[in-house]
Amino acid sequence: MSCYRSLVLGLCALIVAGCGFRPLYGGGRSSEAATEFAAIHIEPIADRIGQQLHNHLLDLLNPRGRAAATRYVLIVELKGSTQGLAIAKSDLATRSNYRLDATFQILAASDKRLLLRSSQKVVSSYDILSSNFATLMAEKDAKTRAVREMGQIIRTQLAVFFDQRRADRDKEIK
Repeated sequence: MSCYRSLVLGLCALIVAGCGFRPLYGGGRSSEAATEFAAIHIEPIADRIGQQLHNHLLDLLNPRGRAAATRYVLIVELKGSTQGLAIAKSDLATRSNYRLDATFQILAASDKRLLLRSSQKVVSSYDILSSNFATLMAEKDAKTRAVREMGQIIRTQLAVFFDQRRADRDKEIK
């Protein structure tokens, strides 16, 4: 039975290796994403939410804090809005959505050529409670969750972009 299990695991490993699967952030050749991330300069983003996203992106893109020579410029524009979701009989909202819309673009630092432009949205919900302070804290938490999720989305899109660029370069070389 264990021989059969070993054979199946070995066959699965060969299939995964043969299909071209490779981790997006892992070591080896795909660690190029981390090198590219370190070369990104993030322009300041307006408002408090923008400052939080800027700081979160700094941590996500370059966790070691050692900046490389700037090859890319990331520009992010944010727009946040709140919408009442669940309405009680008294016409008061009991639940709200915080929606964070981001448009971001990455430019080549040398000639300001547009390399990537994308728009994303994140929705984070929170309860409206009888205590104003509790509602304020719930809204603040919803905004923080939206910022963190947006940072992850932007990082993932940048990683895919850099990975695709590398794959395209590899095809040209062959």
